[in-house]
Amino acid sequence: MWKDPIVEEVRRVRERHAAKYHYNLDAICQALKEEERRSRRKLVSLPSKKPQPWAKAG
Repeated sequence: MWKDPIVEEVRRVRERHAAKYHYNLDAICQALKEEERRSRRKLVSLPSKKPQPWAKAG
């Protein structure tokens, strides 16, 4: 099977990052939020969209 080198690199980085926080999802999220807070990049929050009802077949 063909492997995409970019996908493989992203997976390696993700694995190292998770290991750094002992695979603790709360710690990972807290670290990412802290990184966002320190960042000088403009962050955008979009309003939630209401889900559309399923169309009936027939």
